[in-house]
Amino acid sequence: MSAAAERPGPLRLAIVAFFVTLALSSLGAAHWYIAQRLVLDPALEGVARAAALAAITLLGVGAVLTPGFERWLPARWLRVVAFPFLIWMGLFWLAFVALALSDLVLALMGARAADVSGPRAALVAVGVAATAGLALRNGLRVPAVRRVEIGLARWPRVLDGFRIVQISDIHIGPVLGRGFAAALTARVNALAPDLVAVTGDLVDGAVEHLRDEVAPFAALRGRHGVFFVTGNHDVYSGGEGWVERVRELGIRVLRNERVAIGGAEGFDLAGVDDHRGDWVRGSSEDLSKALAGRDPSRAVVLLAHDPGSFRRASAQDVDLQLSGHTHGGQIWPFNYLVRLAVRWVAGLHRVGASQLYVSRGSGFWGPPMRLFAPSEISEIVLRRA
Repeated sequence: MSAAAERPGPLRLAIVAFFVTLALSSLGAAHWYIAQRLVLDPALEGVARAAALAAITLLGVGAVLTPGFERWLPARWLRVVAFPFLIWMGLFWLAFVALALSDLVLALMGARAADVSGPRAALVAVGVAATAGLALRNGLRVPAVRRVEIGLARWPRVLDGFRIVQISDIHIGPVLGRGFAAALTARVNALAPDLVAVTGDLVDGAVEHLRDEVAPFAALRGRHGVFFVTGNHDVYSGGEGWVERVRELGIRVLRNERVAIGGAEGFDLAGVDDHRGDWVRGSSEDLSKALAGRDPSRAVVLLAHDPGSFRRASAQDVDLQLSGHTHGGQIWPFNYLVRLAVRWVAGLHRVGASQLYVSRGSGFWGPPMRLFAPSEISEIVLRRA
């Protein structure tokens, strides 16, 4: 691959710069809104006012810088430095939602926000703290198993009841580490799956910092193998280096290719790189390459990190796609914003004869919180329709 092919062109760089600027501007405006409602409107004075404004500013800047910390800092330091900023991400979102909803309620009631600014700020602060505690507890626990039965018309009868255990969006790095990886592996292996699928976003951080943190995944076992496809965070965290590390763990990486499972009377398992690979240096999704020359009478299961690939997959007659990426929204009501970018946020979906299952993920990104979007280990049971 040439250097020119590896690097994104000027147009893509301009698009990235535009969206980064838009995102930072929106975050800045949202932080100002929170400061206005919780600090300025209640007319805090003196040291309390200065400390509150400084904390909101510092935490907001730190949250923006955290992805950089993931690349620069070893895991033991990253967890100390990044944790308060990650907690703030969750508190920020919950506070923004609570304040916006309370503003709407006050407007509908015809009440003046200035008349209730103090009590409203106190009520929101208590409610956000309680909700964040619940979300934190949900986010940090090892995910439960979610069993889903799916009927496929071309599924081979001899493999009726075949079980694929899918884990996705684990995000080993700023919070989750080796202990979580070991507990997740043990829970997967306890299911004695026929096949294990890891559908991307394994890590957040550089290989040299997290190499040992992912070591427990070497113990993953499936009767027909353990397979991995890259996610966008794997690409951002070093792409090719992480592909090699996953291979060192004994996991088969599917890079725009497919393998036959179960012999002549089995099915095809295909996997594609995350489509954001061409925004940075690395390989990108090539679904046509992965499916080229396949026997159309055989069922094909596709592993693709982003459910946005499903339109292309259904057009190429894929029987089932397994994806992650969305986290099911992770912290309600963020799922409604996710839906603006990705139509399929969680669960089972169908387009024509093709079906898609979107995992809510086995870990989390950013704040170690989940609210009305529990993490999962997905046990996919495949039947002849």
